[in-house]
Amino acid sequence: MRRIDCSMLNKVRWTGVLSSLLLSQAVWAQAAIESVVGTLQGGTEVVRVELSQPLEADPTGFVIQSPARVALDFPGTSNATGKSLVEVNQGNLRSINVVEAGGRARLVLNLKTATAYKTERQGKALLIMLDPVSAATPSKTAEARVFEAKASASDVLPIRDVDFRRGSDGAGRIVVGLNSSQVGVDLRREGKGLVIDFLRSSLPEGLRRKLDVADFGTPVQTISSAQQGDIVRMRIDPVGDWEHSAYQSDNQFVIEIRQKKVDINKLTQGPGYSGEKLSLNFQNIEVRSLLQVIADFTNFNIVTSDTVTGALTLRLKDVPWDQALQIIMDAKGLGMRKSGTVLWIAPKDEIDARIKRDYEAAREIENLEPLRTQGFQLNYAKAADILQQIATNTGGSGQSTRFLSQRGSAISEPRTNQLFVTDTPAKLEEMKALLATLDVPVRQVMIEARIVEARDTFGRSLGVKFGGGSNGNKHWNLGGSYADVAPGSSTSSPFVNLPASVPGVTGAGSLAFSIFNSAATRFLSLELSAMEADGDGKIISNPRLVTADQNKALIEQGTEYPYSMTAPNGATTVAFKKAVLKLEVTPQITPEGDIILDLDVNKDSRGEVTLQGVAIDTKHIKTQVLVENGGTVVIGGIFEIEETNQVVKVPVLGDVPVLGNLFKSNTKGSTKREMLVFITPRMLSSQLRSGN
Repeated sequence: MRRIDCSMLNKVRWTGVLSSLLLSQAVWAQAAIESVVGTLQGGTEVVRVELSQPLEADPTGFVIQSPARVALDFPGTSNATGKSLVEVNQGNLRSINVVEAGGRARLVLNLKTATAYKTERQGKALLIMLDPVSAATPSKTAEARVFEAKASASDVLPIRDVDFRRGSDGAGRIVVGLNSSQVGVDLRREGKGLVIDFLRSSLPEGLRRKLDVADFGTPVQTISSAQQGDIVRMRIDPVGDWEHSAYQSDNQFVIEIRQKKVDINKLTQGPGYSGEKLSLNFQNIEVRSLLQVIADFTNFNIVTSDTVTGALTLRLKDVPWDQALQIIMDAKGLGMRKSGTVLWIAPKDEIDARIKRDYEAAREIENLEPLRTQGFQLNYAKAADILQQIATNTGGSGQSTRFLSQRGSAISEPRTNQLFVTDTPAKLEEMKALLATLDVPVRQVMIEARIVEARDTFGRSLGVKFGGGSNGNKHWNLGGSYADVAPGSSTSSPFVNLPASVPGVTGAGSLAFSIFNSAATRFLSLELSAMEADGDGKIISNPRLVTADQNKALIEQGTEYPYSMTAPNGATTVAFKKAVLKLEVTPQITPEGDIILDLDVNKDSRGEVTLQGVAIDTKHIKTQVLVENGGTVVIGGIFEIEETNQVVKVPVLGDVPVLGNLFKSNTKGSTKREMLVFITPRMLSSQLRSGN
């Protein structure tokens, strides 16, 4: 942090005063932290803090359990290290923050596991010694990206392959072939590199090597893989200012590392204002001279427009220089354009007018630039479909051409599946990049449905058959009279005939009794019958189909039944109605790898016969669900239960207690029907393709 303090008088020459101001720096009487280093000495983690002068007393501090931290306060001390974060990543110590506020400095040790500490002063240095942690287990860093393992803890699966590719945007792409999609992965930054742990995995001998990929022209320089217990550890060493992303698709884990994008119009890179701090104190200073002070301080080349005039009085203390410049420009209505290390500062209206003229000139050049025709071979998409997306006309009609210029045109050739575009060279380059994004293979999904219909029936019936008869020349009728019969024969007549009966079941067990008189000429007969039936059945339908992402698919199987219908002219015609098992689905794969399904499921069957034709018994489900890849979900079910209790009896006699059972039959029945629909979607495996 630098300070510039000036009191301007009209009689003082600006050049000499400004030169002396730029060569001077304020002298601070307070102590300053000059460096912070973390080391490992004899198994003990030691943080060495170098100060500009010895401390009079040990700093006060405190320990935080969650998150694990040790904080120490240095009163009357500033931060002269030039940075607020020191990366360590050694033992139990992750990093060290140095913060300055309110005339004091605070040192924060970010730990993996909470522990105690001791301090010791050695001249201008302060040693902070952390107590060892007996059972410290490294936790995941804030950047760690963990894919939880669902496989059995006893399974150690081998890594299949490690491949490196260069992306179309210059990114380095590391593709790791896994043996299962359930392998746990822990990704974190350590120092200047990236470390990936594949849990419960083994590394074949052929893959235990160090890859030098510097010649590919990506931020990645080397990739090394090694076996550590039941963990495969991969270390990636990039260079420069980089960022990373990682994702998993089925059995492949992909890490992409690319250079950070730099905003050329920003004075200093990073969030907010991050320039070196300065202090300014001016009375009625000309804006042009103040901008020159900023230029000398920052080593930027500043070109000031002739229209920048006026004076300014300001007092700023400990303000980043890029923020100070923004304050000055806002106060005077100025704007800025940056080109490398050159800043052009002018009134905003003048800059806007210049930008407008540049755009108008570029448009005029585009309208005069010669056109070229280029053919693009499409591999996966249809040229006619792409043509509808990139252009709504063939150019020159004033309608929107979307991605083409006003003079541009495009045609599709279906035989060779090519797209021919006529436009300016710049637009052709944009079209090439656009088609590389659109012409990609569509992921496919297999959807399996399982429709289970279960049926459980139970029936019980008790019946009676009661009658009488005679042996000899006469028999007894129900009316109490006698009738002649053939000599030596016997005849019986039922008084009550209510046998046991269960629907759909024939035959019943029975027990009969007969009572004769003393002469054995007449008798009474009693027959008791009982029946019990128990049955169950199951029907499983299993339709399955494969379709592309966001494409509707249909599969059905069944019978079409005819039925009569009357036409408007009075004639009778025959139409057909389907009784089918149908699965209609539209899948959509989400960026997280889950699958959204629009489902329409039918399970029809033949019903009763009517005068118009055969009725159709239908079961229908239509819904939308979100299912994980390979997961199973029950999208619906129907449960029916039917219970019957039937009594057939002789009036009056059947109501007599106890004896009434001889004049009636009881039948009980129960039928249970249940239908469940299970859906399982699975993404089909496909090799990841590098961008071209």
